[in-house]
Amino acid sequence: MKITKKSLQNAIHIGIFITTAALVFYFLLQKQQFRYQFDKGRPWQYELLTSPYDFPILKSETKLNKERDSVMHFYTPYFRKNNNLLSDKIDAISADSKIETFLKIPLKKAIEEIYQRGIISLEDKKTLNELQVKNVFIIDGIKTHTISVDNFFTNKSAYEYLDSVLFWNNNLKNLNLGRFLSPNMTYDKILSAKAKDDLLSSISISEGIVQKGERIIGPGEVVNETTYTILSSLKTYSERQKLSKNKEYIMIFGEIIFVIGILLLFTFYLILFRPKIAALTKNLFFMQIMIVSMVALASLVSTHTNWSIYIVPFALQPIIIRIFFDSRTALFTHIITILLLSYVMPFPLEFIVLQITAGMVAVSSLKNLTQRSQLVQTASLIFLSYAVMYTACVLMLKGDFYEIKWESYIYFLISCFSLLFAYGLIFIFEKTFGFLSDITLVELSNVNNKLLMRFAEIAPGTFQHSLQVANLATEAAKSINANVLLTRTGALYHDLGKMEKPMFFTENQTANNNPLAQKDFEDAAQIIISHVADGVKIAEKNNLPSQIIDFIRTHHGKSKTRFFYNSFKNKYPDKEINEEAFSYKGPLPNTKELAIVMMADAVEATSKSLAEHSEESIDNLVEKIIDNQIAEGAFKDAPITFRHIETVKNVLKNKLKNIYHVRISYPELKKK
Repeated sequence: MKITKKSLQNAIHIGIFITTAALVFYFLLQKQQFRYQFDKGRPWQYELLTSPYDFPILKSETKLNKERDSVMHFYTPYFRKNNNLLSDKIDAISADSKIETFLKIPLKKAIEEIYQRGIISLEDKKTLNELQVKNVFIIDGIKTHTISVDNFFTNKSAYEYLDSVLFWNNNLKNLNLGRFLSPNMTYDKILSAKAKDDLLSSISISEGIVQKGERIIGPGEVVNETTYTILSSLKTYSERQKLSKNKEYIMIFGEIIFVIGILLLFTFYLILFRPKIAALTKNLFFMQIMIVSMVALASLVSTHTNWSIYIVPFALQPIIIRIFFDSRTALFTHIITILLLSYVMPFPLEFIVLQITAGMVAVSSLKNLTQRSQLVQTASLIFLSYAVMYTACVLMLKGDFYEIKWESYIYFLISCFSLLFAYGLIFIFEKTFGFLSDITLVELSNVNNKLLMRFAEIAPGTFQHSLQVANLATEAAKSINANVLLTRTGALYHDLGKMEKPMFFTENQTANNNPLAQKDFEDAAQIIISHVADGVKIAEKNNLPSQIIDFIRTHHGKSKTRFFYNSFKNKYPDKEINEEAFSYKGPLPNTKELAIVMMADAVEATSKSLAEHSEESIDNLVEKIIDNQIAEGAFKDAPITFRHIETVKNVLKNKLKNIYHVRISYPELKKK
């Protein structure tokens, strides 16, 4: 089979769709979901529910904790006693020649009493304090008995006891009696843990049973405390049960149909209504990243944290897509993502209402992002929409202000604050995918930027011409609903190549000194034509976006350098002419913005050669130039209609009349 560029591109697009569906399916099924969504105090939104099987009613975590605390009052940890340690210490005292004989007897007696009560380490003392127990079991050989925790010594308290018993001897400090004191009671972690587990295991985790077929709740009934406990038990029990293989496969098949069906709606939208977006692989890959990222983030928050799902900045998606594409695509992508996520949300109706409202506000309030303050304003409006719609949903479903969870507003605030990071993400996506945002266009159209200032210095006449073309093109773009910022920015840079040889262009010449007059017509034409290629090189060297470079390439299309072409024909009427030597290489404009700049450039340049700037001469000039461009097929690749062209003509006529201050000629008074 012959592989063409088109078939390869289609294969890549299908691969992107399959990858998106697989990733979305994976993230949506990270957590096994219970079929029903419920909350205490809310009405049951489903059909009559009866028990599908016998299941225990599980105690709430609060109740279990109370019972655990109650049982732990009877918990007694285990310690092991080391009897050999006492005899070793007694022998050490007997053998110590530094201790006077009369002191050894009371010292041994005191040491025996201390070791009988027991010495524990500071670490074990800390453990007993944490357990808050009063008694412990002492394992002494094969015997076990209970003593009070207060009976134990630590090294410090044992030394203080010795000091109190032998206070009459002044030489105690010199004898270093601490060397005879070591912990002889050791905490038995294994035996103590087993005793604790046995005690806790005696607590029953259930408090009854619901039998198969038993009624649980009916439609419209409010979920009270008892019903909530039963439903929670059913949910927990259901998630622990293993479905039969047949039923499991059927459910997975249904989930696959759900994901693919939703994504197909989005694909059909792009193909039918945004074919230019769908035609580029980078656009589809970008859309995949936006959808999968939101689904993955929502899945991560709902599965691995205790945070509310409303902390996720879902409105970030329509904001970023709106910046690079259009409002309709941004809102459609947002709705598709929300529909996919509604499958795993606790309260799908509330979630859909809140998120679609936020998406609408985001798209409506952010038509063009040219200033940071606009992002703050949009985030504020989205927060307001969240707060209003959440309050409305709670009051509508519960009918009580006390049911409002005020912490939800904190999550809304955090989510909206996260939207401010869109500025950085826009820059990253712009550089990664080669998109062009309004922010970048505003920066590029600033005449004080380094490149435009150098342009004005090297080719001042051409720069003034570019400013005039930008003003004309801007008004024309407004009149036919084209991208105004893109048109203006492209017009400012369209003649950038004249910086290379500025003195070969009449607008930069002085005292009628034209170096082209000394050259052959073909050579002169090639110098003029070369400013397009030179402009592309300068633009690429200065890292201008490809969308701006398109204005440089197309502003003359495939037209001819008429002055030199006509001059050659007039001088050598019988000589065969090389058409290519006098023709620009193109390509032709393929957008409304490129077509507008082509018209504005030709009209503005030619208007300066008019002998008289009257209303009639300007009208004739605009009509003649643009009609010639149409006749040459300059706009055949651009999505621009004859109505658009007529509108642009009228705008250019009016603007030129304003520039040259055309006034109505007053009639002369006739003599009688």
